Amino acid sequence: MTQTGFDDGENPDDVPVWEDQVMATVAGEVRRRRKELRMSAQELADRCEEIGHPIPRNVIANMESGRRASLPLVDVMVLAAALRTYPICLIYPVGYVERVQRQPLEDSRPTWDAMHWFTGEVEDDLDTESGMLRNFRAHANHQRAALAALKGERYERWKAETANNPAAREDALIARDDYARRAAHAKRGLLSARAFIDEDGGTPPDLPLELSDVDPPDDSPSSTEEMDI
Repeated sequence: MTQTGFDDGENPDDVPVWEDQVMATVAGEVRRRRKELRMSAQELADRCEEIGHPIPRNVIANMESGRRASLPLVDVMVLAAALRTYPICLIYPVGYVERVQRQPLEDSRPTWDAMHWFTGEVEDDLDTESGMLRNFRAHANHQRAALAALKGERYERWKAETANNPAAREDALIARDDYARRAAHAKRGLLSARAFIDEDGGTPPDLPLELSDVDPPDDSPSSTEEMDI
């Protein structure tokens, strides 16, 4: 089921309106994924009820056949959970639908590109990017880097402690110190990202126990202008 847009040389009167195209894409992917999992429509309905948001079998059947007039977002979220996938994969089935329209009056574009726009990962429209989203993305990147560096530091420390000759111990100590520097750098970036989130009125994510030393004490002054990113 490949959607077509007005840029594909078709008569606009023959192309479903944008809302219908979106619904048809979701319905087609629900049907494809359900069959892939060898689930009947009744089994899918039962699973939705188990999750806590019943979607009757006849509603699912009407959706898949194109007879349903609307598709609430909450239904998409529960259907995705019942089908063991992500809501974004029902809306933008990368690999199964070649092109989609992001907005009603736009030309169709590759589904992969449209998915990136939906998830805020576009690189060609940065003037509309949410500052908070950018800060949270930076936070996640710095946190991953810090955890990876700490893991490497622990491993090299163990290697140094268990080395059976001075040369191996020296190499491990050098590597340990390198990982320690990487961890410190990532922690500074993480602290900076957390400060920007706070300044923009947001709440920084909880930190894992290994990074509990990143946040300064409550009585310590902090300023993003003083931080080394």
